[in-house]
Amino acid sequence: MLNGMYTDRERCVRAVQSKDARFDGWFFTAVLTTGIYCRPSCPVVAPKPENMVFHASAAACQQAGFRACKRCRPDTSPGSPEWNRRADLVARAVRLIADGVVDREGVPGLAGRLGYSTRQVERQLLAELGAGPLALARAQRAQTARLLIESTALPMADVAFAAGFASVRAFNDTVREVFALSPTELRARVPKRGDATATALRTPTPATLTSPIRPTPGTPPAGTAAAPAAPVTLQLRLPFRAPLNPDNLFGHLAATAVPGVEEWRGGAYRRTLRLPYGHGIVGLAPRPDHIACRLTLSDLRDLTVAISRCRRLLDLDADPVAVDDRLRADPLLAPLVDKAPGRRVPRTVDEAELAVRAVLGQQVSTAAARTHAARLVTAYGDAVDDPEGGLTHLFPTPEALAALDPASLAMPRTRRTTFTTLVARLAGGGLHLGVESDWAEARARLLELPGFGPWTADVIAMRALGDPDAFLPTDLGIRRAAEELGLPSTPAALTARAAAWRPWRAYAVQYLWATGSHPVNHLPA
Repeated sequence: MLNGMYTDRERCVRAVQSKDARFDGWFFTAVLTTGIYCRPSCPVVAPKPENMVFHASAAACQQAGFRACKRCRPDTSPGSPEWNRRADLVARAVRLIADGVVDREGVPGLAGRLGYSTRQVERQLLAELGAGPLALARAQRAQTARLLIESTALPMADVAFAAGFASVRAFNDTVREVFALSPTELRARVPKRGDATATALRTPTPATLTSPIRPTPGTPPAGTAAAPAAPVTLQLRLPFRAPLNPDNLFGHLAATAVPGVEEWRGGAYRRTLRLPYGHGIVGLAPRPDHIACRLTLSDLRDLTVAISRCRRLLDLDADPVAVDDRLRADPLLAPLVDKAPGRRVPRTVDEAELAVRAVLGQQVSTAAARTHAARLVTAYGDAVDDPEGGLTHLFPTPEALAALDPASLAMPRTRRTTFTTLVARLAGGGLHLGVESDWAEARARLLELPGFGPWTADVIAMRALGDPDAFLPTDLGIRRAAEELGLPSTPAALTARAAAWRPWRAYAVQYLWATGSHPVNHLPA
C-alpha cells in the first residue's frame, strides 16, 4: 500500500518524473527553487530531484511556506484514498475536517467527536500529515474560496464568509499567502465568459453562477427584516482517479431512489441534501474524465460540505488501480475486473438515512422498500422546492421518525420493533453513525439492536460508514454469483476465500453483484 508514500523519496521522484496522475492526492511536491508546490502529474518540466521535497498534504506545503502552482492547481487534486480505507484517529479526523466540523465547531468540537483531547488530535495529525487541524481546515477554505472567486460573480465579502472565513481580512491574507495573488487578481486571471479557452483554463473544478446573487451572509442591517436568501446554483466538475465504471454506481442509486428525495432525470442522478446551514439539491452525471455536478444551495456556506458529501456518495477518492490489482490476483475474479474495471461502492450523503433504508429493505423487494420510504418521506420529511425536477422533500430526520406511531408502519411487528429501536437510538444519541465512526465499534453496536443481523450491519458498514472491507457472504445475490463463478457458495467457505481480497472486499461485492441482471447493475437510459 501507499501509506506514508511521501516518505519514500525515490518512489516519489519516479512518480513526478513520469507525471503519473495516479499519485495525485497521495503526496505533494514542493520545489525549493521556486517556492511552489505541485501535484505529481504537473505538466511543467520536472525539477531536479535535489530541489524536491515531499509532503503528505497541501496544508503541510502551505504551512512550510510554499504556494500552489498556477498550472496544475494541486489544491484541486482528488483526495487521498488513504483516509477512506482506514478507521484510525487520523483518518476519522481528516474525514470530519472535510465535512466542515472545524469550521463549525472548532478544534475542541473535532476532538470531542473523536473522543480524544485536542492535544492528542493535533499531535497525531502533525506527525502523519505535517499539519494540524486548523491548517488542514484553512487549506480547505482556501480551495473553496478559489473556486468561488474564479467561477462566480459573488462579491468578495460573500465569498469570504461562504468559504468559512471568520473575516474578510483573514480571507484576503490566506488567498495572498496560498496563491501569491490577491482575490481580485485571482478573479482577473479567469477568461471572460464566451472566451473559447475559458473551459480549458477553468478545469478541473470550474463552477458558474446561474442564479441571482444572494445577500451577504450575516446579520441584516438594523431596522430591517432578514429576507429569505435566494438559492444559488453552481456548475462543478468533480475529478476522480481513472478508471471509473458508472454502471453499478449510478445504476444502484437510480434503481433504489426514494420518490421525492431522489430521481434519475435527463441523464443525471438528482437528490435533496440536508446540510448544516440549509438544504441543497444536486444533480450528478458521469462524464469520461469527471462527474458533472449541478448544485443548488439555500446557503453558500454549505458548499464545501456539499462537495465533500457528493464525493463520498460516489466514492470518488477511491484508488481503483490498487483495488483492481488486488482483486485481479484471484483468477476467478480477474475476468470480471478486466471486463469492467473501476467499479465504485455506491455510498450515501446521510449515514442515518442509509441505516433507516437498510431496515426498510430487509426481506422485501427494491420496489417495496422504495414504497415504504416514500410514505415516510411524505409524512415526516421537510418540503423543498425543485423548479428543475420532481424532488419534493428532504429525507426525515431520526428525531422526526422517532415520533411516529409504530402502528402506522405497514410491516411485520418484529420489523416495526427493529425500525423504532433504531430511530430511537439515533435520535437519542445512543447510536451515532457518521464519517468519524469507528467501523468495528459501530458494527458491534448495530448487531446489539433487535432484528439486526450481519447482512444489515455490513450493508450499513459498507455504504454508510465507508468500510472498504465490509463483506456480505450471506447475501443471496453474492452466493449465486459465487456459485456461477466456481467460488465457494457457503458463507463460511466464501469468507475464507475472500480473505485474499482484503482490504477491498466491499469492491469485490460490487463485481459479484454485477454478474446479475438486476437494474442496480445498469446505467439508466
